[in-house]
Amino acid sequence: VIGATVPTGFELTAAEEVREKLGSQCAVSKDRGKIYFEIAAENLSQVHRLRSVDNLFVVVQEFKDYQFKESKEDALKDLEDLVKKLPWTEPLKVWELNNSLKKKKTKRKKHNLQSTTSKEKLNEDGEEERTDQKDASKELQDCAQNAAGIESASGQDTENTQEGIPQDGNEDDNEQSDAKDESHASPGNETKAGDGKKGEGDVNVLKFRVTCNRAGDKHSFTSNDAARDFGGAVQEHFQWKADMTNFDVEVLLNIHNNEVVVGIALTEESLHRRNITHFGPTTLRSTLAYGMLRLCDPQPTDIIIDPMCGTGAIPIEGAAEWPSCYHIAGDNNPQAVKRAANNICSLLKKNENKESSTSLGIPLDIIQWDICNLPLRTGSVDVIVTDMPFGKRIGSKKKNWDLYPACLMEMGRICRPGTGRAVLLTQDKKCFAKALSRMGHIWRKGQTVWVNVGGLHAAVYLLKRTWERAEEKRSFW
Repeated sequence: VIGATVPTGFELTAAEEVREKLGSQCAVSKDRGKIYFEIAAENLSQVHRLRSVDNLFVVVQEFKDYQFKESKEDALKDLEDLVKKLPWTEPLKVWELNNSLKKKKTKRKKHNLQSTTSKEKLNEDGEEERTDQKDASKELQDCAQNAAGIESASGQDTENTQEGIPQDGNEDDNEQSDAKDESHASPGNETKAGDGKKGEGDVNVLKFRVTCNRAGDKHSFTSNDAARDFGGAVQEHFQWKADMTNFDVEVLLNIHNNEVVVGIALTEESLHRRNITHFGPTTLRSTLAYGMLRLCDPQPTDIIIDPMCGTGAIPIEGAAEWPSCYHIAGDNNPQAVKRAANNICSLLKKNENKESSTSLGIPLDIIQWDICNLPLRTGSVDVIVTDMPFGKRIGSKKKNWDLYPACLMEMGRICRPGTGRAVLLTQDKKCFAKALSRMGHIWRKGQTVWVNVGGLHAAVYLLKRTWERAEEKRSFW
């Protein structure tokens, strides 16, 4: 059984993707932001290709109705005793298989980089041409460095880099009544998980840590307590070495009220960073971008635009997953356009480096423009998907009162009447609701998905374009 953390609010979307692409039945957890499904071990590599998944873990055991003792000492003693009773063997085999897949992928990447840089062109006389080799090597080196050492990401999708925030990238919702906390107790490097009792000086001793995510207000202990005591029992059971940062095995202890799930992490960092190498102040997670795109149900030949693209997370995800559509990205900030262009360039290089790649590019263009005066014909766009300014890191709440209605009016003009739709993300819900009420003649609100973006309680709105003509008005209020 594989567990996956997904963007909060898009659990059903993720479950649908699992059923479509893997043919597996998928269960949505009561603990928001998590799904579970079964898959054959030989198909494990396919799981890493899911677009809606942030992090993956193999389930050791799940307890639907775990009875915690009332006293703190007894409850923690039960968790310690649980370690010896858990069926660790098969999950650790899956962890080892996953590690071998990661090693193969790393070797393949290195081989591709070497083979690309070592290719020598032959001119008509059969002489070797090496003039462009150094430049090509430098470009690929820069690309690899960009992928590994990313610009500091202080945007909406960087919640998992903050201390005290769960590694799976699902931020604590400030408006939820449940008490949530998370803690780590040391974990490790790599070899065989079954290699237990070896000396501390032996390089084959696995390093590990335990991460506890706890939600609920009826527990007598904190996540720190649970991670510490459970981790101590794991160390005693396997004779592994505890290490908080340089670990091989990460044991997960997820506690949601009376539900307890013990797992072993299969991803070291969130998969949502897969397509972004240049981050901005409000870069959107790729997994959330995928959920938004899927909400609007793109059809072949649809023209899809993101008029406020930022670093291009939405159009890049769209072009990668829906190549039969045509995607246009735009922003009024030249720096944002530059970052998006760099991200597109990185994706193109990544596609070129794939084995047996016959990629001719991606169906995506980027342009600098004014959101209130788009250089597009009336009724020429099928779908609009964008992350609107929250008025916090970019813009201001005050400016949104003028910006939002102007945006909705211009979006209504370019969007195809009757069949056009828009998926818009915003945390400034009050301003958006007011603007939408003024634009009721051109936009009808459909589905609303409540999401958590960097700890902010935000909403994704699915709007349908009416048949009414969008008239340009100077005054909106």
